[in-house]
Amino acid sequence: MKKTLLVAGFSALMTTTAMADGIGVSMALFDDNFLTVLRNGIQAHADANGLSVQIEDAQNDVAKQLDQINNFIASGVDAIIVNPVDTSATQAMSDAAAAAGIPLVYVNRQPINVDTLPDNQAFVASNEVESGTLETIEVCRLFKEQGKTEANVYVMMGELSNQAAVQRTADIHDVMAAGTCAVTLNIIDEQTANWSRDQAQSLMTNWLSSGTAFDGVIANNDEMAIGAIQAMKAAGLDMGTIVVGGVDATQDALAAMQAGDLDATVFQNAAGQGAGALDAAVKLAKGEAVEQKVYIPFELVTPANIDNYLSKN
Repeated sequence: MKKTLLVAGFSALMTTTAMADGIGVSMALFDDNFLTVLRNGIQAHADANGLSVQIEDAQNDVAKQLDQINNFIASGVDAIIVNPVDTSATQAMSDAAAAAGIPLVYVNRQPINVDTLPDNQAFVASNEVESGTLETIEVCRLFKEQGKTEANVYVMMGELSNQAAVQRTADIHDVMAAGTCAVTLNIIDEQTANWSRDQAQSLMTNWLSSGTAFDGVIANNDEMAIGAIQAMKAAGLDMGTIVVGGVDATQDALAAMQAGDLDATVFQNAAGQGAGALDAAVKLAKGEAVEQKVYIPFELVTPANIDNYLSKN
């Protein structure tokens, strides 16, 4: 029977020795700050427990990632961990692993087939309904604190093929529709910057060129928030009056918050997700049952509690 479990962390692995053929790990992209922390979390947890992992970079290429999974299967790994490039293209990965009888664990990005995973497959991440909701409610609170009753914002979206980007953007609209925003929130425009700092800087520069008055930026992740901040600072805007929110609580984001540029972010426990995915993969490889959906709670980060997060991501 499939179960869903909400947890804040993971206990240590049960006593185990290094697995015969190791665990294959396919990451969507190495060149990403958050995913680097996630990848390092997997490697550190493996090293601490005497486990062998082979981590490969799919370079944001769906076909390349599927090839990696097929290669893992052909080499006889004990289990596979996947951080999907495209969350709508995971059915083929699940089918390939299931046909070979090899356990598979998705990490961080929710696969489109999450509700129909075979018994020897699982998903470890954080519930994206929390991420954009926490971010948006805090941005709204800050507008209210500024004395505003209405605020105009730009929304920066992640990759549109990614479930997290879709959900985090939906969270913004859901907060508005539910009336849980402390002010009337108006979205001037929302466009994708594909999780990228550079693309976000270009997008923000284009928005600024229109001359439209705005009060803040809500970004699906910290990298885009930082890119937006860089564009605004280059244009000479006063960051003390513009509210900017992101998600992930990366080290660069926390530095931007300490500098007074970023107003809110949401901690996503990358190391915890990595360790949790490895725990699940090991247990499935040993024939043990695991919860098929393991959620690690998001946590709002503000200048008031930033000290609690400076050494985490």
